[in-house]
Amino acid sequence: MRSSKNLWRWLGLVFVLSFGALGYLGWQIYLTAPPIPERVATSSGQTLFTGEQIRHGQQVWLAAGGQQQGTVWGHGAYVAPDWSADWLHREASTLRELRAKALTSDPSTLALPARAAVDAALQAEMRTNTYDAASGTVTVSDARAAAIRAVAAHYDGLFGDAASLDSLREQYAMRSGEVLSAADRADLGAFFFWTSWAASTDRPEEAGLSYTSNWPYEPLVGNRMGTSAAVWSMASIILLLAGIAAMLWLHGAGKHEEPPVIPAADPLGGALATPSMRATRKYFFAVVGLLLLQIGMGVVTAHYAVEGESFFGLPLAQVLPYVVSRTVHTQVGVFWIATAWLATGLYIAPLLGGREPRLQKLGVDLLFWALIAIVVGSTLTGWLGSLQHQGVDFSFWLGNQGLEYTSMGRVWQILLFVGLLFWAFLLGRGLWPALTTPSESRGLIAMVFLSATCIGGFYASSLAWGQHTHYSLIEYWRWWLVHLWVEGFFEVFATAVIALLFTRLGLIRASSANRAIIAETIVFLFGGILGTLHHLYWTGTPTSVIAVGAVFSALEVVPLTLIGLEALQTWQRAQGVAWLSAYRWPVLCFVAVGFWNTVGAGLLGFTINPPASLYYVQGLNMTAAHGHAALFGVYGMLGIGLMLFCLRGLYDRSLHADRLLRPAYWGLNIGLAMMVFLSLVPAGIYQAWASISRGMWYARSPEVVHSRFMEAMVWLRVPGDIVFTIGTAFLAVYVLNLLRGRRTATATQVKGAGAAIR
Repeated sequence: MRSSKNLWRWLGLVFVLSFGALGYLGWQIYLTAPPIPERVATSSGQTLFTGEQIRHGQQVWLAAGGQQQGTVWGHGAYVAPDWSADWLHREASTLRELRAKALTSDPSTLALPARAAVDAALQAEMRTNTYDAASGTVTVSDARAAAIRAVAAHYDGLFGDAASLDSLREQYAMRSGEVLSAADRADLGAFFFWTSWAASTDRPEEAGLSYTSNWPYEPLVGNRMGTSAAVWSMASIILLLAGIAAMLWLHGAGKHEEPPVIPAADPLGGALATPSMRATRKYFFAVVGLLLLQIGMGVVTAHYAVEGESFFGLPLAQVLPYVVSRTVHTQVGVFWIATAWLATGLYIAPLLGGREPRLQKLGVDLLFWALIAIVVGSTLTGWLGSLQHQGVDFSFWLGNQGLEYTSMGRVWQILLFVGLLFWAFLLGRGLWPALTTPSESRGLIAMVFLSATCIGGFYASSLAWGQHTHYSLIEYWRWWLVHLWVEGFFEVFATAVIALLFTRLGLIRASSANRAIIAETIVFLFGGILGTLHHLYWTGTPTSVIAVGAVFSALEVVPLTLIGLEALQTWQRAQGVAWLSAYRWPVLCFVAVGFWNTVGAGLLGFTINPPASLYYVQGLNMTAAHGHAALFGVYGMLGIGLMLFCLRGLYDRSLHADRLLRPAYWGLNIGLAMMVFLSLVPAGIYQAWASISRGMWYARSPEVVHSRFMEAMVWLRVPGDIVFTIGTAFLAVYVLNLLRGRRTATATQVKGAGAAIR
């Protein structure tokens, strides 16, 4: 008991100190973010852009698809370019050409010393910070102004309807007339210029280091990896090795309790589902439907990497453009996983609490239809806003905000926040009897409730930015939501739920599970909270973010090394007991979670997390490989495992067609592995080579993205996609069979009752 109390104190201390440090660094990001000048002017006094144009251009970009159509500072989609890197390279190349032509009519005849002088002058001009804080003005030379106008004209035509750029738009999976207003296109150019200016201009009193710590790699302007990124990458590798060694030593040296004696019969076999527990059935049917929708949108989105505006010759982009298909694919992935976890919480609350709270079923029903309204409403308004160019206000409030994984309009975010608080309330009132009654498992139940409260409360971070918030601060708050909410508190919640379920099944002791979950949560949050910063290395943040992010993202990987081992040990203990065969596939799903935690979140995550690696691969397919393996492999398989466990208690054992779960399980896991390791990883390595050799602009250029190798990698996804889809189809048939079997059983019962009356 004393040991558990001490662990709770350590958990509280880690939580407070980590969030204190994260908040302090957020304040530093606010203070040191790249300034938005009130005016960008030529040395002769002509105004190129205003601050209002830059700020409005950010809104225009987000409304036009934002991170679903290319990237800025490396965050977003992978078919179109990174607009910061693309603008920077185009501007530098144009300016170099203009400087060379000032010396000779044929720049190719320039001697090597003259060419070197032009390059040196180019770097000096691009890196010199001419921002005057007193007047709020950035001053550029007349020659650079000419280069800026040329690049702005290119973007005006690209986001407009210039016929000469039709083939480039096809390669970028963009529609003609993506931004209808000429004034909006001019503002969009101002925003892209500002992002590239911040990426290449030295910070005040820090020569050789831009506001984005020299990201992207661009030799033309002297953007090369900084010393801080190199040093802290080495430190992170050393800390990772030391952390893993320490974790394994402690795990091996610690006193291990004898495994519990597994009961002779299923401890949950006699449990009766209450009305609110039965009401969660529809949540799980919705999970399968959303998963099928995500797969469909993923197929379309991947194919757009080959045919930018068509799907096997069909002009699908006219009604389902890339921006919409990718938005739905990423957003629905979060929706169905979250739905499975929310439903699991509602299912176990009366089971653990021992009673059904009054009107609990009504609350479960209301929450379900509210979630359906949010999913359907946000998807529909996002589609209409993108298709009909409804403008920046509609996009922010109702349509597509243009932010990856957090794209739904603000109105829908507010409604979802209210829904999550209501879910936490329903869960809390169901768990309350167990929370107030002393028991061995009360610590686990408290962890479930606390993590659920954090899930509801921390979604408020999605409301922290507004239409006019600085882009660096938007990224800061967005990763609070994506990393801390999805990868943090949801994982703590799910881990505690699994421990509780295993405790109730007699697979682990309640006392040891209490200590283990608190200890694992301490280790995970110790690295995970400040590990959020590894997403923010290049988003206009101070170099302290690189140091802290590199160290703690390395520590974040450490506990993942044991998760696979623990899952395998649990599975081994479950062998040889007849009644446990009913839980074979849920337990195997949790084993798969351990595997993908180690491989997808751990191995592939650390492949890109050190600053020296992420400097070259941010925004390339190595990020997508990690994202697919971690999001579905860990959180998706966790959601499916929880769903299968709950369905065991919601339907009579005779209705479960377990023969369908074998191909479902192996199809999902093998298909995901094929998708990641046969397609995304080779594509990511190929792009990384291009990035290191010539620059980020080149790795994201049509020359690379639409090279024969890269398009072959897109087609090589097809076998994995097919296997994955077959697995999902078997899972869907399994779930639908339960619904059909229940209806048949109910009809038989009614018919039998009628015959008895007669």
